[in-house]
Amino acid sequence: MLTVPKKIISTPAAAPPGGPYSQAVVAGDFVYLAGACPVLPDGTWVRGTFAEQARLCFTNLASVAEAAGANLTQAVRVGIYLRDFAHFPELNEIYAEFFGPDALPARTTIPVALSGFDIEVDAVLYTG
Repeated sequence: MLTVPKKIISTPAAAPPGGPYSQAVVAGDFVYLAGACPVLPDGTWVRGTFAEQARLCFTNLASVAEAAGANLTQAVRVGIYLRDFAHFPELNEIYAEFFGPDALPARTTIPVALSGFDIEVDAVLYTG
């Protein structure tokens, strides 16, 4: 059986994991970024506007991607979890700031019962 070694990614430049998981795992040519929440690198939750929370989530993802030797333009799949789907139009504007207008990754956006914050984002990057 062929196994692909995995490499655990951890960086103090992004929010620390909120539980027993890694910020990212590299397996072969893929980087799996764990869900990023609106949390500062020191562990402080940001409970400001939706825009502030969303930008911090994407900034955290970008920081972890960089620690893995990649960047968000290499995203092939993004998952976005919103507490209130009314934020969908604003999300799309902010999303474009981080992923650009061209060669966008596949994306799923779903409403979920987040408690105390408005957004969480995860992604898969392809580096091959």
